[in-house]
Amino acid sequence: PMVDRRGQPLSRDAMAYVLAGGRGSRLMELTDTRAKPAVYFGGKSRIIDFALSNAINSGIRRIGVATQYKAHSLIRHLQRGWNFLRPERNESFDILPASQRVSEFQWYEGTADAVFQNIDIIEDYNVEYMVILAGDHIYKMDYEVMLQQHCNSGADVTVACMEVPRMEAVAFGVMHVDEQDRIIDFVEKPADPPSIPGQPDIALASLGIYVFRTKFLIEELRRDAD
Repeated sequence: PMVDRRGQPLSRDAMAYVLAGGRGSRLMELTDTRAKPAVYFGGKSRIIDFALSNAINSGIRRIGVATQYKAHSLIRHLQRGWNFLRPERNESFDILPASQRVSEFQWYEGTADAVFQNIDIIEDYNVEYMVILAGDHIYKMDYEVMLQQHCNSGADVTVACMEVPRMEAVAFGVMHVDEQDRIIDFVEKPADPPSIPGQPDIALASLGIYVFRTKFLIEELRRDAD
């Protein structure tokens, strides 16, 4: 396996950035008083604990959580349950509410803006890789494996995908890839989803999990903002 600049797993040179600002309107009454990532799951756990546990178990020790909609319950949970990371061990856990950085009146206007507004914090950590995660997904994954593939391929961006029957992919963001798994298009909820080369009945649905080279991500966000 590849290692980072200091001979450690790549996850030690990565930051997990968890997007946890959304309401999740399809949960109806469950999100009347709290954001979807803060909804209880199986007792004391919250939905966001899945993404955070995945990050910790993958070896990532720098984590930021962007919050927005009805965030009090979520922030309280993060402060009480995820406060064990220590700066003296080169670890960090940042809660990043909207309207704090760029302008005191500007809410996060989408997922890219939620990262853009905190570029100064990301740059301070000087990590090689950014792992962008949704705070409202329930799954188990080792991000180190994805970081290894990202590094081996030399890509600027790697998107985690799942194979689904092609006509079921109409409900997802779909990756159109070539024979080398290079993404040539990203189509959102297409009526006629592109198939995987050589597998005409299968499509690649995006899981909403992204790895970026940090330098590339920051350059693209600044270019987009201009």
